[in-house]
Amino acid sequence: MEKILVGDLKLGPEEKSAVNEIMDSNRVSEGKFVRLFEKEWAEYVGTKYAIAISSGTSALLAGLLALRHKKGLKLDEKKKIITTPLTYIATSNAIIHSDFEPVFVDVNDDFTLNAGQIEIILEEANDPGDFFALLPVHLLGNICDMKKISSIAKKFGLFVFEDSAQAHGSVQDGKRAGSFGELSEFSFYIAHNIQAGEMGAINTNDQEIFRLIKKIKANGRLCDCEICTRSKGQCPKILANKSEDDIDPRFTHDMIGLNFKTMEFPAAIASCQLKKADWIMKKRQENVKYLNGELEDMQQYLKLPEFSRDISYLAYPLIIKEKNGVSRKELRMKLEAKGIESRPLFGSIPEQPCFGFLKKKYEGKLPKARFLGRNGFYVGCHQYLEKEQLDRMASAIKETIKETK
Repeated sequence: MEKILVGDLKLGPEEKSAVNEIMDSNRVSEGKFVRLFEKEWAEYVGTKYAIAISSGTSALLAGLLALRHKKGLKLDEKKKIITTPLTYIATSNAIIHSDFEPVFVDVNDDFTLNAGQIEIILEEANDPGDFFALLPVHLLGNICDMKKISSIAKKFGLFVFEDSAQAHGSVQDGKRAGSFGELSEFSFYIAHNIQAGEMGAINTNDQEIFRLIKKIKANGRLCDCEICTRSKGQCPKILANKSEDDIDPRFTHDMIGLNFKTMEFPAAIASCQLKKADWIMKKRQENVKYLNGELEDMQQYLKLPEFSRDISYLAYPLIIKEKNGVSRKELRMKLEAKGIESRPLFGSIPEQPCFGFLKKKYEGKLPKARFLGRNGFYVGCHQYLEKEQLDRMASAIKETIKETK
């Protein structure tokens, strides 16, 4: 029995041709495919700039460090960032590693950040100046209320950094996810809608943030000109150097950065995938709509995802409703035995072992995130699923619910 996967990737002739071209060129580090993807991705999201980076996690960390430099904060100068407790742990990890303090507010039923609670926290703060940025996460394709969040940020003088890792192509008020804040982050991990294996990107309209990111991802290199970033030709700063010192801007550093550069292979694959983005989004939407129809009679036990033509669905999330006797663990194990792969929804961050130091502080304060994190799970809705597989999946979920009652 073939297993129905949460996600899948099929490399077609376009991807294989691009990879072979890279192999034939003998240039695997950042080059023309990375630059092409950056141009295409900026245009797709609707921003002036995009910078390819080694992963979504790298993008989060580099983006936060860039905001520190833009604001002139020292590395040991603590500020607070308001974010969600219900997401993959990379978001909070990046906040900690960049020497900020995460402040969690609860979520809505669709996993998005509760904007009303953000405003309450800021209005009741002893010193709103302790806060630095808002970091909303568009989980599973659902965009947070960016009109409200942007308004709050403007009111309190805060940056907005969108974590759009799971929302490639999702739309709100005619704009794509990742085009609302000062900057945004994307991940092209294998399970996401635009897939490249391991790669991320940062999008922005801010030229200074764009410049800082390019420097940070190259270990704080002095120069970020196109010649240096491509390691081809001689930098104009070398030619303009009138001193006797032999200075090469590629090996002179005026910032403490990191090596977050990417490679040609994932950029080429992502560029090919981007040409299919509309089809990918539409097919996933069709699968969600079909599964909702097939599982309509299960709504006594399960909360189904809201269907929208504006959402680019990462997966098909289901929430086990309260007090109906269904065990998530048992349900998932039985689905696995029937060849249906699933994943539990991300647990609330303060309940993660590594964030145990925050557990007491947030005890009882994040009820929605706690409930969703303990009762939510998801199965696949990806573009390669056929009707026969969707029917098998829906039947298995219905049968398993009855078995666990």
